[in-house]
Amino acid sequence: IIISVIATTYPLLTSRRTGSTFLIMDMDEIFARKPADPLMLMTRQDLDPFSVEELHERLEILALETARVKQKLEGAVNHRASADSLFKR
Repeated sequence: IIISVIATTYPLLTSRRTGSTFLIMDMDEIFARKPADPLMLMTRQDLDPFSVEELHERLEILALETARVKQKLEGAVNHRASADSLFKR
């Protein structure tokens, strides 16, 4: 098994020499690490071939998925808050 680690430095976006937390973000860092992840593939898909109707349908599907993810996230936050209060964190 070979494990390699690549150290990458990112230039700061501000003119300050120290203390800035603004870094250039790579899209690969924002999304899943798996190249075959459906979300990653979707974000790289060329939208030019789609008709206006197809783009509207896509937006509707994405809105439904966004609502589903928000609901899951809210449940996870509530679950965490319940656990924290139970163990008095």
